[in-house]
Amino acid sequence: MDLRKTFPRSMRVKMADYVHLARMIDKCRAVLAKTEGEYIYPCPMDERLMEFAGITADQFTAAVKGNPSDDAVVKWFSQTAKAHPPAELEAWNRMMLSRGPSTPEKQEYFNKLRDAVDPSRTDLTSWADLQDLEEGRHVPRQEPVS
Repeated sequence: MDLRKTFPRSMRVKMADYVHLARMIDKCRAVLAKTEGEYIYPCPMDERLMEFAGITADQFTAAVKGNPSDDAVVKWFSQTAKAHPPAELEAWNRMMLSRGPSTPEKQEYFNKLRDAVDPSRTDLTSWADLQDLEEGRHVPRQEPVS
């Protein structure tokens, strides 16, 4: 995958019932091919997924390197990752998709990135929405919270 020419999959894409896994695979493949461009692997979101799954970046990288297909990586991940009850996994997925900046500095950085793409999108609050906006995916407008 050449992330200098295309985008990784949205973190909303689920694989093995996990959000972000497909995106992490894309970024890892790009790093292995030295075509990651400005993308970072492992980034903090990747680290959150790996921590929740109970795997390391070295393990994941080796699995992606040794398995050329998504199906093979998903099979490895499903066999290796710590099992979570469905409700816990869904709660984690919701947290990942709704997670926003956690400090004033990160909020300032978030706003800077958002404003570079579309300063009118002050409704965005999550990193997932910002990634999708930056990568040209449709992000529905959020209703203001009253």
